[in-house]
Amino acid sequence: INVYADAENNYKSAQVFFFFFFFFIFVLKLPHSQNQISENQKPFSSSIKLEWKKGKGNPFVRGIRSRLKPKPMPLNVVNDRDGSSRILLTDPGGSTAEVLLFGGQVVSWRNERREQLLYMSSKAQLKPPKAIRGGLPVCFPQFGNLGALERHGFARKRFWSFDNDPSPLPPANQQSTVDLVLKSTEDDLRIWPHSFELRVRISISPGKLTIIPRVRNTDPKAFSFTFALQNYLYVSDISEVRVEGLETLDYLDNLMRRERFTEQADAITFDGEVDRVYLNTPTKIAIIDHERKRTIELRKEGMPNAVVWNPWDKKAKSIADMGDEDYTTMLCVDSGAIETPIALKPREEWKGRQELSIVSSSYCSGQLDPRKVLYGDH
Repeated sequence: INVYADAENNYKSAQVFFFFFFFFIFVLKLPHSQNQISENQKPFSSSIKLEWKKGKGNPFVRGIRSRLKPKPMPLNVVNDRDGSSRILLTDPGGSTAEVLLFGGQVVSWRNERREQLLYMSSKAQLKPPKAIRGGLPVCFPQFGNLGALERHGFARKRFWSFDNDPSPLPPANQQSTVDLVLKSTEDDLRIWPHSFELRVRISISPGKLTIIPRVRNTDPKAFSFTFALQNYLYVSDISEVRVEGLETLDYLDNLMRRERFTEQADAITFDGEVDRVYLNTPTKIAIIDHERKRTIELRKEGMPNAVVWNPWDKKAKSIADMGDEDYTTMLCVDSGAIETPIALKPREEWKGRQELSIVSSSYCSGQLDPRKVLYGDH
């Protein structure tokens, strides 16, 4: 038996030997110098090698790559019974946001513990034609009553569209980001005769809500505008809240016919109505909620002004779409370009940025030095 086994093994070894012998003979006969390859063969052979390296020439590789390539998830759009549409943004960490096409407005932002971070009026109407009291309205092309248009402009009372071409911004995850656009219509041109495109990118990430607004002049003539992102923040008790980062700055007091003052307090606290436009503000402002042991940090670019507003009890009762006691759990700290309007020549574009983020409870009163905030050292 051993003799036959040895013979079989020798036969298999011989087969392997002759296979490799003839294989190497065949390879040696192939052209191996540049001179042995015709000029007509060079481009073809080199292109084939290049395509195979890239995986283009191999259908098997192409199939694997097409399967492995991540496909963009569609937007999560909810159509309500009243005909309105909401975009639901979600973050893997558990935070969520809701955005309406009406006004291009964020109406809800919750952290991973499902805690609501934005105030929404108990009497708010979430459908046209009235503006929505709460959330994060976009004020364009006018803030407040500083012009001939309706208060805070018309952008917050228009239906926006999905922006399929947000360039030059890079593509984004559609589960946590939405791009919206508002373009001037004939009705808009009748009241404000300037052609424009207003875009916003709204994104959420763990503990953060980011908005990037952009305005492009599509008119043959230059125009100017004022702009603001109103941040209706939900707080536990307005009397237990303080705002840091605006100390020693000048402000225009809307309760005193826009008279100019200088902030004297170490931090802004609340025991009555406040309506101020702070000038030349730093890029970072902190809103500290002592009762909730929570701090909301506001970072902004391209918007040098900050508006601080709370109507207090008497004014709240005079506002039709606001509950009588709502003032106790809300505070507006807005980012804006208000004092000096933004001027755009034809085809020019302005871009801003705002980030609202939740900071750990250890970040508390007294830690925010306005000098450090101003120069970004904190």
